[in-house]
Amino acid sequence: MKLYYAPGACSLAPHIALIESGLPHQTVRVDLAGHRTEDGEDYFALNAKGYVPLLVLDDGTKLTEAGVVLQYIADRKPGTLAPAAGTLERYRVMEWLNYIATELHKGFGPLWNPKTPQATQEHARAQLAKRFELIEQALANKPYLAGETFTIADAYLFVVASWAKPLEVDLVGYPALRTFLQRVRARPGVEQALRGEGLLKAAA
Repeated sequence: MKLYYAPGACSLAPHIALIESGLPHQTVRVDLAGHRTEDGEDYFALNAKGYVPLLVLDDGTKLTEAGVVLQYIADRKPGTLAPAAGTLERYRVMEWLNYIATELHKGFGPLWNPKTPQATQEHARAQLAKRFELIEQALANKPYLAGETFTIADAYLFVVASWAKPLEVDLVGYPALRTFLQRVRARPGVEQALRGEGLLKAAA
């Protein structure tokens, strides 16, 4: 499998999942501003949507959308990063994936654009605060969104919530979420993904 990614983008979540699953894979960096891969390919020719992630399977089949790519990876190693398909526990994980995608991921959208009016930015931050309140409640008495086990939903939440600091979304009032971020950040697979995307300096 080959994962096309941009450093720190939502594609970091499937990057983490690939490492956590132990599945063999390659990664290809994409310059989203120039829409070129590190090999010089036109990224639009590979993925008409123009954004990441893009997962290319060994037979050339292409998958996009973070939530779908994450589930595909999880299902290659059943029981490792998501409950079995068809179980209520699996639907709970899917429920979180949808929430993160629609309420958090998209909620950060206005903050990435420097041309967004200040009033719109402040509204976006206020809406995100409400969304993170629900996450805080969910994590108050358990280490991960689905309970005791790290899943693909946690990988996605980790990536999206990590955008809060650079985009000036205050997480001070969410101690359980901040502890969660530290817990996930400490996982060897997560550190490997961060380092692989150039988001961590190599140890001296």
